[in-house]
Amino acid sequence: MRDICKQLLAAALLAAAVSAQAAGQLKVAVTDLAYEERVREYFRSIRATEKSSMRASARESEREDDYSASRRASGRMSARSESTFSYEEGTYSYIERGEMRKFTADVKGEIVKSGYFKVVQGKPFTAKDTEKLYDVIARIKQGMYPGADYVLFGSINNIQFRQEANPIDNTDTVSHTLSLELVGEFSLVNTRTYEVKAAFSAMGEGKDVKLMSSRGGRLVLNRGKVVSEVSKSLGEDVIRQMEEQLAALGGDEPVQRERVMEREQRKEEVMIFR
Repeated sequence: MRDICKQLLAAALLAAAVSAQAAGQLKVAVTDLAYEERVREYFRSIRATEKSSMRASARESEREDDYSASRRASGRMSARSESTFSYEEGTYSYIERGEMRKFTADVKGEIVKSGYFKVVQGKPFTAKDTEKLYDVIARIKQGMYPGADYVLFGSINNIQFRQEANPIDNTDTVSHTLSLELVGEFSLVNTRTYEVKAAFSAMGEGKDVKLMSSRGGRLVLNRGKVVSEVSKSLGEDVIRQMEEQLAALGGDEPVQRERVMEREQRKEEVMIFR
């Protein structure tokens, strides 16, 4: 039954692609995850200036005749000083946009493993005008995804690290947890018709847990492990939803995919005796 669903899904994908020639030959470019956030920064400005000037003048005259002589001298001096002072502080905010060069490697890997697509490398977004970051059609027209039949455009909707410490009842042990959740929005866009063939939200999760007694010690939570788990679970969720929506285009039942851990468990259960 699963093989039949796979064949039906491949047929539906082929019908949607104008230039595809064989099953599994559809080419997909996966963008780096776009993000947008409001950044607030504190500023303080102090300006002080001082200006001074001094002017001096002198005058001297002499007078002499047959009976007397006189000498007169006079002087004048003036000084001027001016100072200013200004102080300003507060916060200003601006919108920062860009692409995160993480979390898409496992998305590409899951797409390749599905067997329905080939992944082609697109060009990263490097334009200074970040207003066009989310205009995927303009990026397609600019030739940023050469050879691709589809572009999987993703943007981060929410990303949050959490670190928690929870005492375990009736013990002197504390459970320390570092977790990360990432929610992304994805659209699969046809590069020729600009039609959105699939659209969905996908989530990746990961965490690292360590136990420590109340006596203390050095605590190092594995941030790399958490990020890796998020990337893998995000890739699995993306391909699962892509297959479900694309299979539904042909009126077929969604393809049921096994999770990676389930596949590994099934492998461990199989024993061969000779």
